[in-house]
Amino acid sequence: MIGAQVGFIRAVRVAGPGRELLPTDEPVDLAIVDGVIADIAPTGNLRPTGLVVEAEGGWLLPGLWDHHVHVLQWALAADRVPLGEVATARQAAAVMAAAPATDGRRIGAGFRDGLWPDAPSLDLLDAATGETPTYLVNADVHSVWMNSAAFRRERFAPTASGMLLEEDAFEISRRLNAVEPDAADTAVERMARAAAARGVVGLVDLDMTWNDEPWQRRAARGFDVLRVSYGTYPQHLDRAIAEGLRTGDPVRGARNDLIRVGPLKAITDGSLGTRTAACGHHYPGDPTNHGLLTVSPDDLVDMMTRATAAGIECAIHAIGDVANSHALDAYARTSAVGTIEHAQLVAHADIPRFARLGVAASVQPEHALDDRDMTDAIWAEQSAQPYPLRALADSGANLRFGSDAPVAPLDPWAAMASAVFRTRDGREPWQPHQRVDIGTAIAASTAGGSTAAAEIAPGALADLVIVDADPLSADERALRAMPVRTTLVAGRITHQA
Repeated sequence: MIGAQVGFIRAVRVAGPGRELLPTDEPVDLAIVDGVIADIAPTGNLRPTGLVVEAEGGWLLPGLWDHHVHVLQWALAADRVPLGEVATARQAAAVMAAAPATDGRRIGAGFRDGLWPDAPSLDLLDAATGETPTYLVNADVHSVWMNSAAFRRERFAPTASGMLLEEDAFEISRRLNAVEPDAADTAVERMARAAAARGVVGLVDLDMTWNDEPWQRRAARGFDVLRVSYGTYPQHLDRAIAEGLRTGDPVRGARNDLIRVGPLKAITDGSLGTRTAACGHHYPGDPTNHGLLTVSPDDLVDMMTRATAAGIECAIHAIGDVANSHALDAYARTSAVGTIEHAQLVAHADIPRFARLGVAASVQPEHALDDRDMTDAIWAEQSAQPYPLRALADSGANLRFGSDAPVAPLDPWAAMASAVFRTRDGREPWQPHQRVDIGTAIAASTAGGSTAAAEIAPGALADLVIVDADPLSADERALRAMPVRTTLVAGRITHQA
């Protein structure tokens, strides 16, 4: 049934945005014509046409989106040594030493060293891993720990810690992601099928490369599992403008309109885990470290002005409160349209500026729980609000949820559960005053975001997901484990349990 075009959905209850527009809370039938919802009526009042999906007992929502994914890096993560559970530098080095080499090197990913009792060092990793080039990519991707063999292979000068940060780390990730096109596209297809199995119909791809080329290639190969909006980085902005790329345009040479040009992605500061997010107060134990602004305010205004003039929206990475202030200032000065990506630490005075400026907050709720202990320790002296989901929503800001995969797994149900309950694994809720309600979380997980959510209504795209339980009444564990029956993109089945 995968790929089949659906003409009718029978006896489904609606749980997502648009529910309040329907004439009944009882099951309804949907007629779908040319990939669009043509009609909705109480069950038994429409004549079935075409392929019928029997959805009795199921609940219907608009299809889900992940608004921040590094697609190829996430697709390749399955082939890398998982380091998310390691608790010390010595343990991480030992795990890598025991891992088999692939193509003459070892690659691990997902470590978080912010609270390790021991520090990474070149000598420690060398002693464990020897002459096999070994790379450990931080969960936040803003740092990479390498041994001497890897430094020689990459022709970088070694550091005493063995760590490369920020742009140097991004360059290493780009090299590690440079696999053969067939292998890359196969991995991306596998990733897309897994996403569809969680009800995902679309994503924003912010891989750190010239994304137009691989998505042209995948479009030519017939990629049709998800809708994709792909970003452009500042080093490629002139090329994008010269080639006439505009946000919302279909990728060139496409067989369909699923893959489209997305925003300019600019990274303006570092991260919490690497202790490089630009903050108003210094990091513990280092009065000189307030993080890094990796793009100056004037340069940010210049690139956003050029992008806006060329019809390209913006997606501005800002994690620390100082970076968020500068990003909001740049939106105010340029009248650009777009998002701030992450918004993990926001000054109280800046929270209402998102709504006033029409800047969407593209946030990753799972990061709040991944980082809760680091936040409490490393940002304890910060006066700004960490992970201010409820405050942003209450101010009228448009929330768009995502995962930042591979930083967190690509699963919108996990993001929703973290946003609504602010807990997992049985721990007490963290900063529960920043919870949002489930309706907001669902809306933030659809194409338009929390204030402009995709709705289930006649005339809407038939990008839909049918699940086995009512998410509006699910507890935290049930929401994370939500069983997905069927996913549809423009009325075409992309997943069926």
